[in-house]
Amino acid sequence: MPNNQFKRGELYSFMTGKASTAIARRLQKNFKQSGIEITVEQWSVLYHLWKQDGMSQQELCNATFRDKPSITRLVDNLEKLKLVKRVASKDDRRMNMIYLTEEALKLETQTMEVANITLNEALEGVSTENIAICKEVLQLVYDNLK
Repeated sequence: MPNNQFKRGELYSFMTGKASTAIARRLQKNFKQSGIEITVEQWSVLYHLWKQDGMSQQELCNATFRDKPSITRLVDNLEKLKLVKRVASKDDRRMNMIYLTEEALKLETQTMEVANITLNEALEGVSTENIAICKEVLQLVYDNLK
C-alpha cells in the first residue's frame, strides 16, 4: 500500500534537496567569512579522511556518494592545495590511498566549528524531538533504498 502523503509539487526529494542545498550554501558562505578557502565538496572529502585517514579513492566515492571522476577531480584539487597526498597502495599499486597532510589536520578543528555553527543556524527553532524524528525517518528512507 502506498505511503506517499505528499501533494504534487511537494516531492520528498525536492524538499530534502532544497534543505541540503541551503545548508551547503550557508556552510560555503560561513567558510568564506571565516577565511577558509575550500569548497563544501572538498570539505566533505576531508571530513571522511579525518574520520579515517588513508582511504582509497573508491572508499571516498562510497563515503561521499560521488562518482569516480568527481572524486578524482576533488582529490586533484586538494593535492594542489597541499591538503592531501596520494600514495600507491602496498597491496595493489594500481590503487591510490589518500592521506591528509599536516595542513589538512590543522583545518579540522576550525572547519568543524564552522560546520557546527552552520547546523545550529539551520536547526534554530527546531525541537530536539523533531530532530530525532527527522533523523529516524531519513534513516528509514535510506535503509529502504540502499
